[in-house]
Amino acid sequence: MDAPLPPVNWFVERAFAYLHWFRRLRIRWEIRDDIHEAFLSLGCALICWRRLSVQSQ
Repeated sequence: MDAPLPPVNWFVERAFAYLHWFRRLRIRWEIRDDIHEAFLSLGCALICWRRLSVQSQ
């Protein structure tokens, strides 16, 4: 019997969908992990910045 999904599952899926908008993160082109992690952090920061700038208007 399958366990029920947690109620915040949609939040994680939406975060991955937002990150999929960034072409550089769709396919991992960088060989080094630190560069990929930097682009991932930059993508998360841009998503937060856009979300906060829309809410403040």
